[in-house]
Amino acid sequence: MSGQRPSISAPSAPFASSAPSARTSRRALLVAAAALAATPVATAVAAPSPVRITEGQVAEAGRGRPILYPSVTSCLTVTLRLACGAKVGAHASLFRVPGELRSDEILAAAAHRAGARRVTAVEVRGAVGAWHPGYFTKAIESYTDGEPVPYPTRPDPDGLARAVAAGLGLPVQVRVTVEDVPDGDQLIA
Repeated sequence: MSGQRPSISAPSAPFASSAPSARTSRRALLVAAAALAATPVATAVAAPSPVRITEGQVAEAGRGRPILYPSVTSCLTVTLRLACGAKVGAHASLFRVPGELRSDEILAAAAHRAGARRVTAVEVRGAVGAWHPGYFTKAIESYTDGEPVPYPTRPDPDGLARAVAAGLGLPVQVRVTVEDVPDGDQLIA
């Protein structure tokens, strides 16, 4: 065997073919530590609490914050989705709650709250069959004695969509959807 080095076999260690040098181990440890430090840590983040909007009120929920409309029975809720991700909500009451907005005031208040921000969509939900589209222009309380109050003879989702769009002053391309939902709380994400 001239010119060749004799090979020496080391006793085999289980699960290892060769022992790393101390320098390689330190470097591998530093690389692993740096990678671990750069890895984002998942933290539990509580969901934001919803903005609560009761009958006759208008309020705003920032981006990512839901709206809660409690106890929607004979009411309609109107949610404006804004291009910035925020939402403006209005809880229109069939009969005025003392100290709150009437049904013929609620859309103007919602439009005012949205201001110049672009509305991308509007969702109307609630007791569709209980509402006449005219209630957004003249509330039930506005009628004088002997004056006939219009009442719905059938659900009119298209008429409600047109009345809401007009009351908000929306351009034609903004879609207004109307959905009849059962009594209860509405949570809008």
